Amino acid sequence: MNTRTKIAIAVGAAIWMVPMSCALAGIDVNAGDWKIDFAGNVNAFYVNAGCDGGTTATTAVIGGLACTGDHATSVRNGLLPAALVFNATTRQDDFDIDVTVGLYPGINSSAAAGVNGPGLPSALGTPGIDARQVYFTFGDASWGTVKMGRDIGLFGKDAILDDMTLLGVGSTGGNAAPGNTSLGRIGIGYIYTDWQPQITYTTPTYSGFAGSLGIFQPLDAVGSASYISHNAPQVQVGGSYAWGDPKAADTLSGKVWVDVVTQQAKASQSDIIKNGAGASTKFTGTAVDGGVKVDIAGFEGVLYGYTGKGVGTTGLYILPTSASGDKRKSDGGYIQGTYKINRLKVGVSYGLSELKLANDERPFQTTSDLLKRNSSEVVGFYYSLTKSVTLVGEYAHTKAEAWNGNSAKENDIIIGGILFF
Repeated sequence: MNTRTKIAIAVGAAIWMVPMSCALAGIDVNAGDWKIDFAGNVNAFYVNAGCDGGTTATTAVIGGLACTGDHATSVRNGLLPAALVFNATTRQDDFDIDVTVGLYPGINSSAAAGVNGPGLPSALGTPGIDARQVYFTFGDASWGTVKMGRDIGLFGKDAILDDMTLLGVGSTGGNAAPGNTSLGRIGIGYIYTDWQPQITYTTPTYSGFAGSLGIFQPLDAVGSASYISHNAPQVQVGGSYAWGDPKAADTLSGKVWVDVVTQQAKASQSDIIKNGAGASTKFTGTAVDGGVKVDIAGFEGVLYGYTGKGVGTTGLYILPTSASGDKRKSDGGYIQGTYKINRLKVGVSYGLSELKLANDERPFQTTSDLLKRNSSEVVGFYYSLTKSVTLVGEYAHTKAEAWNGNSAKENDIIIGGILFF
């Protein structure tokens, strides 16, 4: 299994949450003191991927997200898998209580690697179900909310929720054997926020300001030196300020935000043997991101960026260090503009994610096929056929570049649709 495949397995699951303007009310049922809601989506896309046909020696990019080899066509899910989300809310003893369980099936057959890895397009296959949301909350408008369970993280959350390809495909992340989801801009503009076990507190909103602080399940390092020992949680912090009403015509509204993620990972006794003499026994990986979104009339603009050290690329703590445990620096971001005319929204987007060599790798820069940069441009058309059905057309150009000059390119033509209920 190559590194690109491992990355696809680790972050191939995109997210269900969508901007409120896209989501419907769902199906509501009252049961005693509880209000129960069922909501979800189904989507499918035809994707024609033109892959770089160069030789393996010239197109190899460890961590690259552009396809190589034969061109590939597929009928697949987009950045969102399908979804069926159960939610129940009530008010008890001066507490607002919420419980959510989300099931996310795909339309493509799953392989042994799991429902979020590369698919298995052969006869007698069956798709899998990803139970990525399992949590409850309790709180009150006067002091805030506590969340316990598995849900979306704080770092990188707004980046993916504001990504226009959330309703489409964007970069495929592998089209010959499609899994439950594509990548959109994951690894090509932002690091995937992921769904993680957590205990998180969120403040009430004060004059547009809100904040969150959570402890999360720490993550192992993937694709670098081995670090699987954790004696402290991963910590994520987020803050935002929102202004205006996005539903009000010709009125400026928007949001700014900033998030931080940090954790320490240690080498276990088996890791120390595996990593070899001289390798670091622990490292701390930290990153910060931030962005701004503005809306006026039919226009929406998004500007987002992140930087960190020891957090890797594409997914959290994927390729974070060299083989000796020296930390790599990560940077990236995207700029996006969309304009809606009646039922049609047209958008353009450009983003990149860069991974710097660690200090001990720089002498070997000219021979390293480690990822230097993933970048892409996307043009999208999103037409609201009804309030439930959106038809989608996209063109995505993705390029992966290595430090030694290797590169690969992918051109995708995408047609399909998504239904929310």
